[in-house]
Amino acid sequence: MIRNHHHLIFRSLIPILFAGFLVVGCGKKPEATFERPPAPVTVATAVTQDVPVYLDAIGKFVAREVVSIQPQVSGRIVQIHFTDGADLKVGQVLFTIDPRPFQAQLNVAEANLAQSKAALDLAKINFDRVASVTDQRAVSRQDYDAKKNAVDVAEAQVKQNQAAVENARLNLDYCTIRSPINGRAGQRLVDLGNVVTANSGSLLVIQRLDPIYADFTITEKDLTAVQRNMASGTLKVEARMPDGPDQPRDGKLTFLDNSVQDGTGTIKLRATISNNDRGFWPGRFAYIRLILGTKQNAVLIPAEAPQMSAKGQFVYVIKQDSTADQRPVTVGQRQGDLVVVDKGVQSGDRVVITGQLGVTPGGKVNITQPSTADNEPTPAKPGDKS
Repeated sequence: MIRNHHHLIFRSLIPILFAGFLVVGCGKKPEATFERPPAPVTVATAVTQDVPVYLDAIGKFVAREVVSIQPQVSGRIVQIHFTDGADLKVGQVLFTIDPRPFQAQLNVAEANLAQSKAALDLAKINFDRVASVTDQRAVSRQDYDAKKNAVDVAEAQVKQNQAAVENARLNLDYCTIRSPINGRAGQRLVDLGNVVTANSGSLLVIQRLDPIYADFTITEKDLTAVQRNMASGTLKVEARMPDGPDQPRDGKLTFLDNSVQDGTGTIKLRATISNNDRGFWPGRFAYIRLILGTKQNAVLIPAEAPQMSAKGQFVYVIKQDSTADQRPVTVGQRQGDLVVVDKGVQSGDRVVITGQLGVTPGGKVNITQPSTADNEPTPAKPGDKS
């Protein structure tokens, strides 16, 4: 009887427990949603400034003047008056060729001139005697013409000997070879005691280094823009060495070739640049930037801000509520550490410059180290890519 009683109690508890399970099941708590933490980023503020519009090219420095010194008389080198690599001035003595043979030739020419002048004086005296006779019958016509002709011949002889003297003096002057330009001497090609031949072989090459030329080329598709801007005045050129200081040196465009090169589709240009410190050297390559004009009120952002996607370049712009807005942009030329944005960003917009990988469109961000691009843009280096 006791066993049956316990069995009845257990059977009566089953509905109660089942109902309790139902109550617990109906009171299930909702799952918690996961909220992504704000992405840490740094930002910069877009600014508006006037910036140059330019073309970049690789060029080469060329000496403005190159002179090969050649002897104009033959003889032996008896003196050398400079050291290799020296800076030379116009008129500075370089070489001396043995002048003694030419001095002797000058002496002979001067003696011949003196002799011809004496003969002219005698011919004039003889002619004056016949010309001063009042009675024309006392002098034959033949004698008169002979005396007059003797004067003419003597005068011609004097002129001939004068020319011989000038030529001998010129040859003597050629024995002293002087620098025709201001420039830097190269390595001399003859030594003391060498015998040189007139108008044959070079003794020395001199190059003028200040100012210096920078030769470069542009493609024919850029020619129209260059010509259009040249019509407004001389174009500015910036040049620097690949391993030189960041600050380029200014020059002016002074030459535009008269034809496009066959096969390459390029045209030659030349800039003239001050080089008083000899910082540029002939034959070395250079980064050349040709300034075509100025873009007014250009919007600038740091160059590291634009990112690339399958649809093109974009930037993240931080709105007032600290959310990121993904904006497609059209990027223009580099301006040092900044880049021009032609479309997509306005002045004053805050753009993300680091931490873009953690940003999602519309997501919250945490600005960790705010910075600004309000400073003056770093000058663009020739050779920087757009």
